[in-house]
Amino acid sequence: MSRAPGWPVVLTEGDVTLRPFRLRDAAQWSESRLVNEEWLRPWEPPGPGSYPERNGVAAFPAMVRVLRRRARDGSQLSFAIWWREQLVGQITVGNIVRGALHGAHLGYWVDGRYAGRGICPTAVAVVVDHCFGPVGLHRVEANVRPENTASRRALDKLGFREEGLRLRYLIIDGAYRDHLCYALTTEDVPGGLVARWRGESR
Repeated sequence: MSRAPGWPVVLTEGDVTLRPFRLRDAAQWSESRLVNEEWLRPWEPPGPGSYPERNGVAAFPAMVRVLRRRARDGSQLSFAIWWREQLVGQITVGNIVRGALHGAHLGYWVDGRYAGRGICPTAVAVVVDHCFGPVGLHRVEANVRPENTASRRALDKLGFREEGLRLRYLIIDGAYRDHLCYALTTEDVPGGLVARWRGESR
């Protein structure tokens, strides 16, 4: 069975660990998703069924199968975010394109009960370094609703470049919503994004 570059892998920085989802993560993942419905729903695209249905324990195995298939074909790499012994979120490198672009889109969520601890920017920094290293990408971008101040703050802290407004870009919360595009290329972080984040967070 062929494997995508840089996958599977476990990445660690301080108290934050990123690794592929396992079936035994179902209960922690579902609990975090369901408790955080009001925190997460305004920023996420729609899915099949109700929010409780698609984030319940019963929905987890099918999600993991999809994530594993996409990781094998190299189109997407998705990590569970762990803080110490707790599953607190997810970060995904999606829409991976090779050829002339060698780029991808970044998406992530973090349990609101653990916000403000530097978990999100740490996870983003670790994943970007992995993308620019073993995965072999040149560009990573993140598209964020202008109203999502927490996510924008994380990207600003890491030095992502704001490249412009994408009008009516994605269906979120029932309508096409504008998004701000943030991006980095390998030339922007010659010493690595984790090193930059360590310096900023001292």
